[in-house]
Amino acid sequence: MDLTVWRAFVTVCRVGSLSAAAAELNHTQSAVSRQIAGLERQLGVPLVERHARGVRPTPAGEVFRRHALATLNEADRAVRAMRDVRDGVCDRPLAIGATPSLAAGIVPEAVRGLLGRTGPVRWSLLPGLSAQLHGRVIAGDLDVAVVTDAPPGLVVDPRVERRFLGLDEMVVVVPVGHPRAGRGPVRIEALADETWAEDNDGSAALLRQHAARAGVSARIDLAAADLPGKLALVATGHAIALIPGVLRCALRADVTTMPLVDPPTRGIYAITPRRDPHPRAVPLLDQLTTTFAAVRPAQVGYQPTESDARAAVPPPQGGISETPHDTVTGPGPRTP
Repeated sequence: MDLTVWRAFVTVCRVGSLSAAAAELNHTQSAVSRQIAGLERQLGVPLVERHARGVRPTPAGEVFRRHALATLNEADRAVRAMRDVRDGVCDRPLAIGATPSLAAGIVPEAVRGLLGRTGPVRWSLLPGLSAQLHGRVIAGDLDVAVVTDAPPGLVVDPRVERRFLGLDEMVVVVPVGHPRAGRGPVRIEALADETWAEDNDGSAALLRQHAARAGVSARIDLAAADLPGKLALVATGHAIALIPGVLRCALRADVTTMPLVDPPTRGIYAITPRRDPHPRAVPLLDQLTTTFAAVRPAQVGYQPTESDARAAVPPPQGGISETPHDTVTGPGPRTP
């Protein structure tokens, strides 16, 4: 089968629109429609169905999409490998993925340490959601992905190796000049009257759970599209927010953080494929562990071990809920 047609089908599924897929592929909409129709004739089953906002894969189409994506990714890797040989580049690039909060500082810092220890290597960093990164590791797109077990948890998958890097304590970010800034750890009860902003369901779940344990509720009245949007709401005085502690070293100058008493935490993990691991993967994992321990709040006797994690055995389904929302402000984060 023609991989160009497979690529068209996968693109249609990803963007949910024939016209948007045609624009991305630099084809006409009718050409894309003919490609999909031809593929359906070859396979003997409908692959897409129309709905109010575009198209989506049928159950059979979704099965084929997963296999087609894996095939296309492997084909792309083969082409890149041949080009490397042609160009005399024999060192295999290191493809790294990380959630947005970890891509903001921890992972680039760890790569700097790795390069200092092992010498130059071509590398790339792809920020993304934990569930998406997991899929890219399985597909062969990524050699290492750094993810979190924030609600609803990590996927258990025998195709990947998982290393626990440590626990990240969540902190509250407030505008500079907030009355409680710089006064030490604060109890969540003292923030019960504050307006909170959130950009993802995982963080919102941690906040609500933490407040519920204290017998109060957190009023999440504002939602942001992403982390920069959430920080903008905080900086302009509209709200306060819960953020990962690892972000403290990468915050804008007009916000500050304050620790919580008995804060909510999330586990940080690195996942790698069991098959064909990159030769630099293990040194990178060692460097990630060192880097994470260095930026984590100092604690007496802290050692990042698997027993530190809240859930040593994650739930059998679901991924990380670090999903950006479509709106900048408005009602609190949507549930899946």
